[in-house]
Amino acid sequence: MWIILGLSIVALAIFIERLFFFKRASTDAEALELALSKALFNNDSQQAVEIAKGGKSSLHCLFSAAVTHWQVDTEAFKLLLEQQIRRELFRWMKGLTLLGTISRVAPLLGLLGTVLGMVEIFRSLPTAGQAPMISLAGGIWQALLTTVAGLSVAVPTVLGYTFLVSRIDDQEETLFRGADFLIREKLIETTRSHHAGE
Repeated sequence: MWIILGLSIVALAIFIERLFFFKRASTDAEALELALSKALFNNDSQQAVEIAKGGKSSLHCLFSAAVTHWQVDTEAFKLLLEQQIRRELFRWMKGLTLLGTISRVAPLLGLLGTVLGMVEIFRSLPTAGQAPMISLAGGIWQALLTTVAGLSVAVPTVLGYTFLVSRIDDQEETLFRGADFLIREKLIETTRSHHAGE
């Protein structure tokens, strides 16, 4: 029971920490893309850098890496964006492996506690005196408490894990859309520069 209680505290701490991180690492993607697009269209590199570094969200980090290396060739630019996306997704997934493990281990620990309790009940049954059924019923009731505790931890942990994974999927899509936006803007600028040179 103490181990299950400890796991529940760890799971709750991870979930709350992830919620705060997700809130801090999220932003309005459409507004950010629009602001950066205007700066890039006006060839205002200083303004573009200020916009990209104006927040701590994952999309800001992606845009910041992009505008800092804006002059590299297109292929290197794509590799840079992929690397930055992987880095950001790694930050988002921190702690989720442990949370998923807790959701699987908690009910098993509860079942283990119940089995150990049942073993103890049947071991002491010969010395139960004249009312073995009363002792057996009381012992089974106590033994099943660990299974209840394990499931009580596992169910909300699974729900929390599923919610966090869905948020990560949304963020992954947002980052890839942001990368597509950056590549498109870079190609537009390259085309404009080529026509201006002619």
